[in-house]
Amino acid sequence: MFSKKHLRAERVSGSPSRRRWRFESATRLLMFSIVTLVVSGTFASAKGANGQSSSAPSTTATQTYEGMITDTRCGAKHSAAMGLAASDCARACVHAGEQFVLVHGDHLFTLEGDSAALKQVAGQRVRIIGSLNGQKISVSSVTAEK
Repeated sequence: MFSKKHLRAERVSGSPSRRRWRFESATRLLMFSIVTLVVSGTFASAKGANGQSSSAPSTTATQTYEGMITDTRCGAKHSAAMGLAASDCARACVHAGEQFVLVHGDHLFTLEGDSAALKQVAGQRVRIIGSLNGQKISVSSVTAEK
């Protein structure tokens, strides 16, 4: 749309330096328009229909969460082929580099905190006290349900 050929076809009057200035101005305008559209599109996609952020819920207040502790590899279903109980499977996966997660219904929440305490209750139903940030719970305390 703003090519040199296009500007020449319009028979821009004036010296070559004036033509170059018009071409550079048109190029700057085009680049500014593209950047503006990209930036505004980024902000628009970050907002939901009601004006709230469309990312996962985030809170800093300490809350209680209940569910089963497992790992990011197996989730709620541990591999029977390994021949391990859920607790041993979760510990083995975490030892191999996976992270502990809390399974609550269909939701998985990554857990960060005292890994020794989490290893003790791996594969068990637990009650966790901590704060949620996105899909990550910062664990303050964890107790096995009885």
